[in-house]
Amino acid sequence: MIPTPGPHGGDGARVAQALGVDPASILDLSLSLNPLAPDVGELLSKHLDAARRYPDPAPAEAALAAALDVAADRVLLTNGGAEAIALVADLLGGRPRAEPDFGLYPRQRTGPVWRSNPHNPSGRLAAASAHADVWDEAFYPLATGRWTRGDADHGSVVVGSLTKVFACPGLRVGYVLADEDTIAELRPRQPEWSVNGIAVAALPGLLATADLARWSEEIAVFRARLVELLRAHGYSPLPSDANYVLVPGAGALRDRLARELVVVRGCASFGLPDHVRIAAPNSAGLTRLEEALCRAG
Repeated sequence: MIPTPGPHGGDGARVAQALGVDPASILDLSLSLNPLAPDVGELLSKHLDAARRYPDPAPAEAALAAALDVAADRVLLTNGGAEAIALVADLLGGRPRAEPDFGLYPRQRTGPVWRSNPHNPSGRLAAASAHADVWDEAFYPLATGRWTRGDADHGSVVVGSLTKVFACPGLRVGYVLADEDTIAELRPRQPEWSVNGIAVAALPGLLATADLARWSEEIAVFRARLVELLRAHGYSPLPSDANYVLVPGAGALRDRLARELVVVRGCASFGLPDHVRIAAPNSAGLTRLEEALCRAG
């Protein structure tokens, strides 16, 4: 039996266990990660000694602030985007602008408006004139080739996930970008040593490898090839600006592809049980997906 979809994708390991295969044999397109990210293993191996001391996030926050082109006191490094969302939700509360949207946002009846950009799960970018009190830019760099829309929406808070950009979700590196007073309110709410020492030590090196403009351009090409492939097999993916596409009327495709060792994201957690979301893979991944689609029928 193929296990039911988890609430946030990343089902490859569970599917591998159910099928009795090596997780490395799974093409996990339920994870919407950068298909062009450098292999972080070698970089991380240079910082293993950081595990022997308590982490100091200040240098990493300064490096991230420089990448974002803001002052260091406007940035808070977090244990993944999930902690960034939790900290801001605890401070501000609020609700999504519209449903569906990412499941970790607060769902209060009133309060600040949250909005993913590009939208999760559709992948569409918000208009430049659009407003939200809290923007989630986890996929924004891969969609636009820029780190952030920054102060285009004056006074808003931004949460982000660097591990989407660098395809290392297990490293757990996220951030909050806000005005100095908001960051000062958030910092004491964060547990001490929240971000692990290896992540903190490796982050400046990771940022130095970023080539957002090129990655965004090439991902757009991969996404277009993915759309063409899906259409050739009778599916109608919706327009997307992100590194993934949402495919209606394809709920059964998840189990069929999983048996071919390709995992796509079921969208029941978004209230869209007849949809799947598929990350845009690189050329080798597209070839493998095409073969799996042919075998799956």
